[in-house]
Amino acid sequence: MQHSIKTTVFGLAMVCGSALWANAALADDAAILTDSQGMTLYTFDKDKKGKSVCYDGCAAKWPPYIASDFDKGKWGFQVIIRKDGTKQWAYKNKPLYTWVGDSAKGDTTGDGVGGVWHTAKRQAAYSSSNYKNDSSGGSNY
Repeated sequence: MQHSIKTTVFGLAMVCGSALWANAALADDAAILTDSQGMTLYTFDKDKKGKSVCYDGCAAKWPPYIASDFDKGKWGFQVIIRKDGTKQWAYKNKPLYTWVGDSAKGDTTGDGVGGVWHTAKRQAAYSSSNYKNDSSGGSNY
C-alpha cells in the first residue's frame, strides 16, 4: 500500500552543488527531508554516528544518498565516507537514504519498515510546542 503526504515547500538548503529539499507536512512541526528530485530521505536506526552500516542487499533496497567530491556539509548536513570510499550525505550524523519502494514525490512508504527505517526530519525553526501565550496577550518563548 502506498502512502503519500501533501507537502508544502519549507525551504531549500543548497550545499555546494547538491540540493537537499526540506518539505514540511501540513500538520507537522518537523520538515521531511527529500533529495533534489523530491524523493523522501530516510534514516536507519542501526547506523552508527556518522557511519553507515547499510551495504550490499540493504543498499540495493535503501540506496545511499550520494554526495559528490565537491560537496561540503552545512546547516547540520555532513558528508560521510562509506567503507567503499563513496561519499554519502548525513543529517546530524545520521546517514541519509532513499527507498526503492517510493515511486513518486511525497511517498513515504519506507517509514517504519522493520521498525528501524524512518523519514529523515529537520526540526522547523518555529515549533508550536515552544511557543506560549501569556495572559497579557504577549508572547513568551
